[in-house]
Amino acid sequence: MIRRLLSALGLAVFAPTLWASEALTGAVQKQPLNVAAIAMFVVFVGFTLCITYWASKRTKSAADYYSAGGKITGLQNGLAIAGDYMSAASFLGISALVFTTGYDGLIYSIGFLVGWPIILFLIAERLRNLGKYTFADVASYRLGQTQIRTLSACGSLVVVAFYLIAQMVGAGKLIQLLFGLDYYIAVILVGVLMCMYVLFGGMLATTWVQIIKAVLLLSGATFMAVMVMKHVNFDFNTLFSEAIKVHPKGEAIMSPGGLVKDPVSAFSLGLALMFGTAGLPHIRMRFFTVSDAKEARKSVLYATGFIGYFYILTFIIGFGAILLVSTNPAFKDAAGALLGGNNMAAIHLADAVGGSLFLGFISAVAFATILAVVAGLTLAGATAVSHDLYASVIKGGKANEKDEIRVSKITTLALGVLAIFLGILFENQNIAFMVGLAFSIAASCNFPVLLLSMYWKNLTTRGAMIGGWMGLVSAVGLMILGPTIWVTIMHHEKAIFPYEYPALFSIAIAFIGIWFFSITDKSKAAEGERALFLPQFVRSQTGLGATGAVAH
Repeated sequence: MIRRLLSALGLAVFAPTLWASEALTGAVQKQPLNVAAIAMFVVFVGFTLCITYWASKRTKSAADYYSAGGKITGLQNGLAIAGDYMSAASFLGISALVFTTGYDGLIYSIGFLVGWPIILFLIAERLRNLGKYTFADVASYRLGQTQIRTLSACGSLVVVAFYLIAQMVGAGKLIQLLFGLDYYIAVILVGVLMCMYVLFGGMLATTWVQIIKAVLLLSGATFMAVMVMKHVNFDFNTLFSEAIKVHPKGEAIMSPGGLVKDPVSAFSLGLALMFGTAGLPHIRMRFFTVSDAKEARKSVLYATGFIGYFYILTFIIGFGAILLVSTNPAFKDAAGALLGGNNMAAIHLADAVGGSLFLGFISAVAFATILAVVAGLTLAGATAVSHDLYASVIKGGKANEKDEIRVSKITTLALGVLAIFLGILFENQNIAFMVGLAFSIAASCNFPVLLLSMYWKNLTTRGAMIGGWMGLVSAVGLMILGPTIWVTIMHHEKAIFPYEYPALFSIAIAFIGIWFFSITDKSKAAEGERALFLPQFVRSQTGLGATGAVAH
């Protein structure tokens, strides 16, 4: 019964991986209920709603709502960042890559991890010292408020929208299968839960949902890895040698290079993952929840440790699946293929090492993972509208906190409705490209403007605006013209842009555009913006100075 459920689950829930290639097609047939998963799901939702109620009693001001009052510790924030970043797609997708390609799966996961040292050494401290709630606070410190905040909000909302689609479809399919509900009802349920966390609990509730999810995921993955190593007497040589014996590719699974078919696309995706992480709005917001730059650095250090440990576990889990899943006929269909596809390798392994109860736990963790990410995304999108557009652009920095929070909550409801609509609209589409596009946009629009605003004294509003918009438009445009959308979805014969991911080109376009239109800007405003770099630099290093951005 459980395996039949998981077979359908694998086809539906984990399509939001970066490397998935098939569309979600057709209706999902009703499957027998996984009682253990349902029980744990109900317990998790009930517990997190209690946390939301507790957080609502402690959310009194805009600072509480947007950044938990800056009272989150470095360890707590590191766990929350890890919970926001370690998605169910990463857990099952990377495990599936190791299961099918071996060593290449570990190499692929490095792309997710390598962005964190960039944040640690280049961004975290200055971001915390210069900003208040969003990265636009940093970029607009010495640049034009209206232009930069508009660009920032638009870029952030586009990233949030594409990320939300992937998460909503995945969560909707999961609930549909666990409860046997209609997909549309399932998506609405997820949207309602998402809005409740953000509306009533703000950043404090979102943080604790993410912390709980991170602990659950790390605990579950650790248990699976320990059980795999116990099977081989905790000997890695035995693990690898036994895997080589039973894997169809033999010794080839220990050699790199089999996964890379198009070096340009691979390099482009690597750049998107490496630089896009620093541009993701829901990740950047987390650095404003701590008290100072020291705690911000601690946050990244802890997050990098947790995320790195997690990816090591997925490597062991993938090889464990080769040993314990691929050799067990119970996990295969009549044709000898893995039930539910290769993305189900880790879930089948959970069944193999822990039985039905542990399988239910992992299913509940998968939902918790998606819900934590969705809550963070929604809050980031609502903050971009209320703080950047409403309070800073429309009201010119003179909005009162009550009105600003009200706009944020209205935006949260609007994003909830939009997420439900998009989740239903894209139910049967290939949504994998949206995650890649979200990273590509973040790396092409948000990251260049953020980095250069902190490090390059010659940056001007004109350069940031033109270059930032060039990066945003080129990332979206090249993705549409690429093989994923132009051929797979729009059914044209040949792609106009030959590469799957555009980040290599769109990042270059953004940086060149920012550089050229800044150095050619000879206006008086540009001179004033360059003159403000020194006081900005002092504050970025010391944290001393007036809170918020400098309007001019």
